[in-house]
Amino acid sequence: MSVDTPDGVVDPQADGAPHSPATDALDRPGIDPQPLEVVVVTGLSGSGKNSAGRVLEDLGWFVVDNLPPALLLPMVELGARGDIRRFAAVVDVRSRAFSSDLQEAIRVLDEAGHRPRVVYVHARDEVLVRRYESNRREHPLQGNGTLIDGISAERALLTGIAGEADLWVDTSDLNVHQLRATIENAFAREGRTPPLTATVMSFGFKYGLPLDADLVIDARFLPNPHWIPELRPHTGQDPDVRDYVLGQPDAAEFLDRYTDVLRLLVPGYRREGKRYLTLAVGCTGGKHRSVAIAEEFARRLADEGLTATARHRDLGRE
Repeated sequence: MSVDTPDGVVDPQADGAPHSPATDALDRPGIDPQPLEVVVVTGLSGSGKNSAGRVLEDLGWFVVDNLPPALLLPMVELGARGDIRRFAAVVDVRSRAFSSDLQEAIRVLDEAGHRPRVVYVHARDEVLVRRYESNRREHPLQGNGTLIDGISAERALLTGIAGEADLWVDTSDLNVHQLRATIENAFAREGRTPPLTATVMSFGFKYGLPLDADLVIDARFLPNPHWIPELRPHTGQDPDVRDYVLGQPDAAEFLDRYTDVLRLLVPGYRREGKRYLTLAVGCTGGKHRSVAIAEEFARRLADEGLTATARHRDLGRE
């Protein structure tokens, strides 16, 4: 169920307003609220927060759109007294006193025994500008300035909460299906405690570093298949390129040693409660070496018991 609260919440007991199991439960004495799984989706306007919220709704989460931070705890407690076990809120700068209030609201939720997780959805400036221009919309913080002024002001406002986010989702190069797959991979757990989930992302250095990477690996020390005419048209997903890259004298030792590093890091991430790991593998254009290495790391991480998927950010851009 998705609820939209533009500037507040309608009183559920008002005339004509339907009762829900959660609201009715408030009138029943002796109910000890149980902790909920809570996800707060926030980020830059135009980056796809609402789309992420719809995916969570399809996965069975109770989703509230545009919820002011001050109402997070009351809404979660309302759900906890009913039959809601997984609650998600989409929060953005349309809410008043946004940044510090949201961080405080998340801290209070955590102290109350709930399990809040923050998903920060963002995109590159030029992508946001293109999306706004195609929809002929004004940015909520634009005021009398330019569109880029509004985007810059919002980035500054979100600095604190972005640094505390559990999962960063960069939608700059994602279509709606890839965004859905990213959210489903992180949250489709049917109520079980989620394991550490790894995304191994290939990219091209000439297109810029992925902002949501936890670890970055440079594969440019390996010979480049681009300079072999019969391999140039192919990608790291093709057997001939994969075999060429992985068959280089240094490739096997590199993969083995870095896998050992990951074996050291992963238990520490789990102890610290980290649930999402993004390992970025780069080469010059993101077509050959990084793709083959990323696919291999995803396979090895899966063998280590992680939920691991490979994603190729820049494949097809050349």
